[in-house]
Amino acid sequence: MSIWWENAVEILRLNQISPDQIILWQWGFVKITATLAYTWLVMAILILGAWLVTRRISPEGGRSRWQGFLEVVVTTIRDQIYEICHDDPGPYTAFVGSLFLFIGMSNFLIIFPGYVAPTSSLATTSALAICVFLAVPIYGISRQGIRNYVKEYFQPTFIFFPFHIMGELTRTLALAIRLFGNIMSHDKIIGILLAITPLFFPVVMQALGLLIGMVQAYIFSILAMVYIASAVQVHEGVGTGKNGSI
Repeated sequence: MSIWWENAVEILRLNQISPDQIILWQWGFVKITATLAYTWLVMAILILGAWLVTRRISPEGGRSRWQGFLEVVVTTIRDQIYEICHDDPGPYTAFVGSLFLFIGMSNFLIIFPGYVAPTSSLATTSALAICVFLAVPIYGISRQGIRNYVKEYFQPTFIFFPFHIMGELTRTLALAIRLFGNIMSHDKIIGILLAITPLFFPVVMQALGLLIGMVQAYIFSILAMVYIASAVQVHEGVGTGKNGSI
């Protein structure tokens, strides 16, 4: 246990760019890095929390405070999706909501010593960006059909096809780099402040980091929904309402 804790604290060293560099356990070619361990931790917290909140969920009658909180979160996510796509948010809520909750929880847990957000790893942010990259055509094809969706890449003329492909790739790269850069740089700033200033100032910066982490989760999720809405060609005034009604 002491070895694990020493490795966890080592992540905070300034010469460590990413928690990918810290190997907590290795057997042959199988490695468990800090990024992987913390990702599992975040997923376990989200799964356990969802189970605890929903195990006694009821559509009517008495509601627990946690159920009320969960309903507020889901309703807020659905409202934000509707503001972007002006269509039934149902098909997109699970995907976009999962992105927001995972990134938000990953960044929130920085309040605990020895923890570093998985989102400070380029591998994690790249995986999230690839999920968005794959989700865009999946939603687009399911809504328009493969022929109409592919045809958009040749508008206004076929000459623009490579530019559309470049746009898809560059915005995916931008998603990964933006999230990684913001979270990783915050970790390093906290490390520097801990080395040169009293404890009070780093604590204030850590609190500010919580706000930054939540903002980054919101931005990533909103951008993902913007890309999906663009793919399904949903415009204001067209489609169904929040609850799926015309």
